[in-house]
Amino acid sequence: MSNDGWTWLTEKQIPSCLGAGSEIVQELLERLELHDWVPHDIFGVHLAVEEALANAIHHGNRLDASKFVRVVFKVSTQRVRIEVHDEGQGFCPANVPDPTDNEHLDVPSGRGVMLMRSYMSLVEYNEAGNCVIMEKERVILPE
Repeated sequence: MSNDGWTWLTEKQIPSCLGAGSEIVQELLERLELHDWVPHDIFGVHLAVEEALANAIHHGNRLDASKFVRVVFKVSTQRVRIEVHDEGQGFCPANVPDPTDNEHLDVPSGRGVMLMRSYMSLVEYNEAGNCVIMEKERVILPE
């Protein structure tokens, strides 16, 4: 899924406190709206990036104020790419239990990863497990 036609690219470092990335997330959503992305896809990107940021801040950096989360957002007319890096030790995504299994229905963990996978076209992690890379292809509705 390569594309050099990014119309907007930003890289920011945000502190490890919940809500810290709200301004940059809002700017990302506005960029998608400028390219006439459908509301359902904008909602999905919003949910996925919020989950990724919350996981990085809470689980990765453990709300440690001395650590930061680095985000990279790239937007084109047809695709969005999101990278969220934390300073934690990482995790193995394969070890995250499926929250839809009967034995895990009451366990709150794993839902964010499931939601990211549900709404994004691609969800990958680096080898260390402290960086998630997500992409979403734009849905174009017939006129």
